[in-house]
Amino acid sequence: MKPKHWAVFFLLSLIWGASFLWIKIAVQEVGPLTLVTLRIFFAVLILLVFVLVRKNRPPARRIWVPFFIQGMFSAALPWVLISWAEKSIDSALATVLNATVPLFTLIIAHFFVEEDRISLSRIFGLLLGFMGVVVLVHKDLEVLLGPDSGGLDLAFFGKVAMILASLCYGISNVYAKVKFRNIPPVQQAFFTLLLADAVMWMTAPFIEAPFTLPSKPLTWIAILWLGFLGAGISYLMFYALLQAIGPTRVSLITYVIPVIGVTLGVLFLKERLDWSLAVAAILIVAGVWAVNRK
Repeated sequence: MKPKHWAVFFLLSLIWGASFLWIKIAVQEVGPLTLVTLRIFFAVLILLVFVLVRKNRPPARRIWVPFFIQGMFSAALPWVLISWAEKSIDSALATVLNATVPLFTLIIAHFFVEEDRISLSRIFGLLLGFMGVVVLVHKDLEVLLGPDSGGLDLAFFGKVAMILASLCYGISNVYAKVKFRNIPPVQQAFFTLLLADAVMWMTAPFIEAPFTLPSKPLTWIAILWLGFLGAGISYLMFYALLQAIGPTRVSLITYVIPVIGVTLGVLFLKERLDWSLAVAAILIVAGVWAVNRK
């Protein structure tokens, strides 16, 4: 990757790594569907500014159905699943489960994207990154897989929801690469989120009735972060990066996100720093390098 691609890659990692913390804060007051509806609403607002400034030609009618499909699998469905999951699981664990995105993306891309075929170096890199994620949460995995893990409680279904969200991301990564090769990133981000939010406004007020706006300032800060940065600006960068480096490579952002989450916890929440963070960081960086090497 070029230096500018690396810069966007790590900036997206930072934004999305922090977003899981903001989701955890927001769902303490509002429901998952309400959160996603408001999040996409503010994302569409900021993207509308870019659309008006760029003055691109409106997309052809034939592309509206792909925009809708992409909006469902890249935003509406995974964001609702993640928001619902974080009502029962920690944000750190959510970021770890989100790191399964490259595995889904690699498998799907192999069949639909010629330049993203599975190779030994890519498999090796993905496994390295996944090992880093395992090291990062080895204690959580011991609790989850141990003999005293218990029955199928709400937390278990929260973990399943995170895996399904990762599958949605894997599908959307490949779908966007295949369908939107000649569509400007501004249009990709704006119209996919516009259609996703239209669906959310038609469903959220009925499923989470009565539909109420948050009252706490911190919740509004979380929603504005998730909308303007975690969706609007970040999706502009994401679609540009996706077309430049391909779905498998761009999906590796989800391997860096857990390291970002743990680091933020150490810096701002005074969480304990142990050996697992250092080892995980080395494995994840090595995995990213292995997948991106020529």
